[in-house]
Amino acid sequence: MDSEDPQERPEDVSNIINGLERYNPEAVGNLEDYLRHQCENRYTDSNANRTLLKLYQLNPDRVKDEVITNILVKALTCFPSPQFTLALHLIPPSLLAPNSRAELPEAISKLRELSNQLQGAQYSRFWATIDSDDLYADLTTDIEGFEELIRVRIATLISHAYREIELSVLEQWLGLEGQAALKFVTETAGWKVDDSGKMVQIPRNPENEAKKSEVREDVNVDMFQRVIRRAWEETV
Repeated sequence: MDSEDPQERPEDVSNIINGLERYNPEAVGNLEDYLRHQCENRYTDSNANRTLLKLYQLNPDRVKDEVITNILVKALTCFPSPQFTLALHLIPPSLLAPNSRAELPEAISKLRELSNQLQGAQYSRFWATIDSDDLYADLTTDIEGFEELIRVRIATLISHAYREIELSVLEQWLGLEGQAALKFVTETAGWKVDDSGKMVQIPRNPENEAKKSEVREDVNVDMFQRVIRRAWEETV
């Protein structure tokens, strides 16, 4: 997954990002339409979205709260990465102050909490937080397949670290139970559940395969001679 320069990026957007059009206020509309396309088609172009936030900085009269939150939610799906923080730092501080723009500061605060949990691999807490407030559903409603995108990222990271894991643990980390969890594990992730129905087996890959590490230190006679000479000189 390349969220910096995705292959889905159209040529006109590339021209905006890489040319003087990135400073043209009229480019805002094109970049907003492109963000909408990202939200509907399950990919992210972080570079283009940061360009849009920079244009908002230069043209505060064009700022749209829902666009800002959609950019941040799209950045969430790219964890673990600095994309959320990079986007957050492009939002003018005046928009983050409480009561400055109605619900925007609260929304950003809640999304920051989700980002911290994902970056810290606190997956069970992430799903509990999502379910704790209807505002989270409102914030993510424009992002097609948001929860599945998060689960796929979690599964990818799990596959990098584990060859076998308890199904009950996976259920907590994926925010799924029973048949929904089994369907995701076997069909979406392509993993196998053992005969006991309690353990999930993850195929070997370059990330989770144990590698033999060999450390070699090349020490020659000259090095010993210098050490012995130094010790003798200090004694004398």
